[in-house]
Amino acid sequence: MSLNETVSAERVHIAFFGMRNAGKSSVVNAVTGQALSLVSDVAGTTTDPVSKAMELLPAGPVVITDTPGIDDEGELGLMRVKRAVRALDKADVAVLVIDGSKGACKLDNELIEKFKNRNIPYIVAYNKSDLKISGVNGENEITVSAKTGSGINELKELIAKKANIEKKDKPLISDLVYENETAVLVVPIDAAAPKGRLILPQQQTLRELLDTNAIAAVTQVGQLKRTLDGLKEPPKLVVTDSQAFEEVSRIVDESIPLTSFSILFARYKGELDVFIKGAEALKKIKNGDRILISEGCTHHRQCGDIGTQKLPAFVRKFTGCEPEFSFTSGGEFPDELTGYSLVIHCGGCMLNEREMKSRIERAKASGVPITNYGIAIACMKGILERSVRPLYESKGADK
Repeated sequence: MSLNETVSAERVHIAFFGMRNAGKSSVVNAVTGQALSLVSDVAGTTTDPVSKAMELLPAGPVVITDTPGIDDEGELGLMRVKRAVRALDKADVAVLVIDGSKGACKLDNELIEKFKNRNIPYIVAYNKSDLKISGVNGENEITVSAKTGSGINELKELIAKKANIEKKDKPLISDLVYENETAVLVVPIDAAAPKGRLILPQQQTLRELLDTNAIAAVTQVGQLKRTLDGLKEPPKLVVTDSQAFEEVSRIVDESIPLTSFSILFARYKGELDVFIKGAEALKKIKNGDRILISEGCTHHRQCGDIGTQKLPAFVRKFTGCEPEFSFTSGGEFPDELTGYSLVIHCGGCMLNEREMKSRIERAKASGVPITNYGIAIACMKGILERSVRPLYESKGADK
């Protein structure tokens, strides 16, 4: 996969913040070398977060986000400020742009504290260095001028340095299946499957296997037994779509490690131990309990949709109860989760790791158990221990 083809969820997310008319959008345009944001002398020109996936040298593939001014006013302005602060959920690097001729204000300092509290690598860029600026010091601070271009290259280099703090070579499957070993990927093609392509978790898993020089056999459930019988030796791992867990587990011998794409992503993007513990809440669900089912992407709902139809049916059958289900998708996720008995989240393939972790932290703060699709389904099918065992036996597992 080339850098230009890197999906947004795998890019470093760089978010720019600042007061209205600090020159934030002008700095964004100077850094990106394009008119990403609308610029004017009117305070509050940026009314919604504006994001663009691009390549920013020397950082590499990134997503740049320009946010509304943090000092916006009025009822609508407060909604804009809330959206700006929400951008912190996915920010791997935060850049606070301050009008250097005025210096930092209370709101700027409060935002810096938010960066620190969330452990977000940050930069304070004092704009308008063509004017007189004083009091700039520290490794996180830099002077720039969007007007003259002064300091912009240095800012990009500092962004790249901060981005590397976050960059991790975190394996999805390459610590489970090594070079010349075989993995069997079970990919059902049904009414819910996208036409003409594989879904992102399947693509990423397959690509990482190929990059590892492992051998990948891709099949559907109906051809799985024939695929296994055709191998000279058992595969190192079988990975299935979670919806087919029950049928696949009957076909795959107990001696062969088995897991799902969603469980791989539970470790890759989330917190495996937290999700496993969260699945235990399924055993305590009662009539009327509220369950939130959340997906990180938005797509056309079809008959047999996993989130809105299959999962609720699995839960009703497993618990013998009638819970109350709520659904969110894309960037929607409640600030307050109190009142829910459980959150069941998708694998998060369309969310970057920081946003997935922020949702987990929100659930923890509300005292609400959280799990994900694959782990929940494995729990309800009675194969959870088997399906997570390969991840804990790997050299890269967090135990």
